[in-house]
Amino acid sequence: MEKNPKTLFVVAAALTNESGAILLQKRPDHASMGGLWEFPGGKVEAGETPEAALARELFEELGISVNPQDLIPETFASEPLGDRHLLLLLYRCVTWEGTPTPHFASEIAWVHPNDMAALPMPPADYPLVERLKRI
Repeated sequence: MEKNPKTLFVVAAALTNESGAILLQKRPDHASMGGLWEFPGGKVEAGETPEAALARELFEELGISVNPQDLIPETFASEPLGDRHLLLLLYRCVTWEGTPTPHFASEIAWVHPNDMAALPMPPADYPLVERLKRI
């Protein structure tokens, strides 16, 4: 029987502006997967709902306030990640308060889904991009 790896629950946001572009952030070079572009978000902590975790992460990473009820579930990715298994939940968000500012990322950019495949991204993000192209 195959051993079940510990599941790492992660949430991410496809913050979408009026023109349909989505905000991506670039991981700092010194971080794990440094230099790769990703959707903002992070780990779901014990006792948190995914939506509350994502609202917290967006405030910490970008300084924006999001109402968890405004997060629209879109898709997910499931990938092995070393001795763990990553379950990445992607939500779309079109309403927030504040101006996104990179607090941890080296930079941020508004990118249309059709242009995302050309960017270096973590492997789990590419299936999410394919889903966003169809929205």
